[in-house]
Amino acid sequence: MRSGPRNLISDVAGLRVGNAAEARLKSGVTVLTGDAPFTAAVQVMGGAPGSRETDLLAPDKLVTAVDAMVLSGGSAFGLAACDGVMQALRAAGRGFAVGAARVPIVPGAIVFDLLNGGDKIPWAGGRRPAR
Repeated sequence: MRSGPRNLISDVAGLRVGNAAEARLKSGVTVLTGDAPFTAAVQVMGGAPGSRETDLLAPDKLVTAVDAMVLSGGSAFGLAACDGVMQALRAAGRGFAVGAARVPIVPGAIVFDLLNGGDKIPWAGGRRPAR
């Protein structure tokens, strides 16, 4: 297998990669999407995996391609990043046809980063103690 010019997933024709990070939060998100739905696979590991729709990637499932994949920090809260990606894809007319509706297929996975020193208390719905 030959690598692309930068040996990155963004070297693959038709795929687009975007990411955002928040320094204060010490977290971020990466989204992989394509010009068209694409085949994907997953290997879930760890004692407390956080994922969304990864079971759809099994070869015996109805859906054969995804519209995007989301990799996020934020622990379980990070799975909500998939919602925004789904909304944007739906607005673009993308998704699996279910009757007249289109449902964007967006599997996601997270990493546990709640204890890495980032300012996550307000973001995670908590309240800071009075000083």
